[in-house]
Amino acid sequence: MAMNAPATGGPNPPGSSEDDLLVARDLKKWFPIRKGFWSRVVGHVKAVDGVSFNVRRGETLGLVGESGCGKTTTSRLVLRAYDPTGGTIHFKDRKLGWIDIPTARRSELRDIRRNVQMIFQDPYGSLNPRMTLREIIGEPLLVNGIASGSALQDRVAELLRLVGLHPEYMSRYPHAFSGGQRQRVGIARALALEPQLVVCDEPVSALDVSIQAQTLNLLEDLQGRLGLTYIFVAHDLSVVQHVSTRVAVMYVGRIVELAPTADLFFAPRHPYTEALLSAVPTPDPDHRGTRIFLAGEVPDASNPPTGCHFHPRCRYAVEACRTTVPPLVELAPGHQVACHRATELSLAGVVPGS
Repeated sequence: MAMNAPATGGPNPPGSSEDDLLVARDLKKWFPIRKGFWSRVVGHVKAVDGVSFNVRRGETLGLVGESGCGKTTTSRLVLRAYDPTGGTIHFKDRKLGWIDIPTARRSELRDIRRNVQMIFQDPYGSLNPRMTLREIIGEPLLVNGIASGSALQDRVAELLRLVGLHPEYMSRYPHAFSGGQRQRVGIARALALEPQLVVCDEPVSALDVSIQAQTLNLLEDLQGRLGLTYIFVAHDLSVVQHVSTRVAVMYVGRIVELAPTADLFFAPRHPYTEALLSAVPTPDPDHRGTRIFLAGEVPDASNPPTGCHFHPRCRYAVEACRTTVPPLVELAPGHQVACHRATELSLAGVVPGS
């Protein structure tokens, strides 16, 4: 199943390169808070608040952070499952060229959604229990007029083989399969339209550890064979370290650090990243790392702290952190950090070789 060559459309969006497949700038998603008989808007939950990043063709960008940090909302904005409150998301569609997803027309969205697919977290809840595997995997092919009849059956069989399942399974229903097998069905469905970009929303968090490894290896194998690009949303840093090319760390709707995986794990520059990494277990019994326990709770996204959102829980905070929002700046090639003290702090990362 060969991938089609990408088309060249209009000029690249600002801040992009020829290697980029997706460019998000100042992305925001605010959910209104309504109260009273007239449902007046009394505030907003700032789930995503000024996020900017690039996704390069063929890479895996990991999005990590605590629950409620905005990583899943960001991924759904890329799919336009949500309409953003502000910002742009330029995607280089193989047919249309560069298109801003939030402002795309309905006819353009049809093409974009063929090339941007999603693998969901729950391998059972995302599959219709009343449909067979032939119907589940074949539905996007049928809806988009790509295949029908015997051609549809042959394509479904090819996709099942691609994800390591027997074509004879196509007449069975989801309840007949294990969690790992169901997730393979979800992967096959996501690949049915030969997408360029696949958003993986915690695709292994609901699986047993042994099955997680098999699924991650499958995703990596498919990426190499099909030239796929992934946005990988997860909270398990060990998984993210294994699969990601670069990692973006989010906190209360903002990216606080974005770097190549090795740089971020072994030499973090943001205190929140250091705290997250301190919780990663190491296989070396002789190494006893110092666990950093963050005080307090994750701030309410409807009423976040002034300045740096992390300052109430940060042991390195100074007065500037409480009053001024730190910009996301590049301190080293490809390593961006939003911290007033990033250049003067020496933070601990994961032990090399672990």
